[in-house]
Amino acid sequence: MKTFKSIFEQYNWDSIQSKIYQTTSKDVEQVLSKTKRNLDDFLVLISPVAQNYLEEMAQKCHEITKKRFGKTIQMYAPLYLSNECQNICTYCGFSLDNKIKRKTLSDAEIKLEAEALKKTGFDHVLLVTGEANYTVNINYFLNAIELIKKDFSIISVEVQPLSIEDYQRLHDAGVYSVLVYQETYHQEVYKKYHTKGKKSNFDYRLETPDRIGTAGIHKIGLGVLLGLEDWRTDSFFNALHLDYLQKKYWQTKYSVSFPRLRPAEGIIEPNFIMDDKDLTQLICAYRLWNEDLEISISTRENEKFRNNIIPIGVTSMSAGSKTNPGGYVVDPQSLEQFEISDERSAEEISKIIKNAGYEPVWKDWDKAYSRKFESHNHKVHT
Repeated sequence: MKTFKSIFEQYNWDSIQSKIYQTTSKDVEQVLSKTKRNLDDFLVLISPVAQNYLEEMAQKCHEITKKRFGKTIQMYAPLYLSNECQNICTYCGFSLDNKIKRKTLSDAEIKLEAEALKKTGFDHVLLVTGEANYTVNINYFLNAIELIKKDFSIISVEVQPLSIEDYQRLHDAGVYSVLVYQETYHQEVYKKYHTKGKKSNFDYRLETPDRIGTAGIHKIGLGVLLGLEDWRTDSFFNALHLDYLQKKYWQTKYSVSFPRLRPAEGIIEPNFIMDDKDLTQLICAYRLWNEDLEISISTRENEKFRNNIIPIGVTSMSAGSKTNPGGYVVDPQSLEQFEISDERSAEEISKIIKNAGYEPVWKDWDKAYSRKFESHNHKVHT
């Protein structure tokens, strides 16, 4: 099976980085004058010189997002099932070499955590685990999904890369979307950050979205860990990956997330600092390049940034998040994967969104509409 690897190998990190940093003001102005933009235009929009045009970019983004998605923000919350992990990653609190208390939720604990989220209004949950195949494997995931699927319209997962067959099993179990991050596309230094475990296999992880797409999962979420390597170059390769996937698995929806390195137990300091202005530029670049792309912002970001980014290009936000297994009610003191920055409750975030003139959406309206349509057709035909 031909995969993204064949495309990826046609590009060179250093030459792409050089092109980004050689972009001129004239290049940016030409791109901004277009009504439709390609991947080369995205490269221009993430350049340092493009930041001088941030106000114009933000205004265009606002109009595009409003036209394509309306004035709505989808709400979701992560449910961390386990902090057990067999990988050694230099930036993660769950890393195998961190001497911490490990915890994997039992059936009863999963139900308690799900009930707590449901009570706060969430209808979209993101199941998250470390990568420990012997403990949190496909059977564990399927069991957890079965335990909670009556409570949530949308179930997404962010777990270790799986086989096509396992992704098909998740699809059959009702999983709506799968998130997987390459962390960095800089292959030459990838091993420096992922020193042990299955995650150290760059190619296997690179080809994971192909396996997800082949399995027919409804939505695929990509992103890079902002702070490991130059965010501009990494983001170009992430966009290259999205561009390939959208063309090959055209029936699938796509989203992008922006995890910036946050403090966590035993992790490295960011090698490349990305400030709020940089992240705003990146969000604008994605929206100006790709009108259909869903853009998600997590509680890693601070309150002020999250408040201000709502009208620009974001389509989904997490709220009231806990990044430790059992963090909502079962075991609030268990080790978190990283520190969150925005600690406001879901109710508070909902009010902020409404005050900005937007509507917080607690379920996926596309899915709700399709179910209603199917039900109507069934009645008509019977």
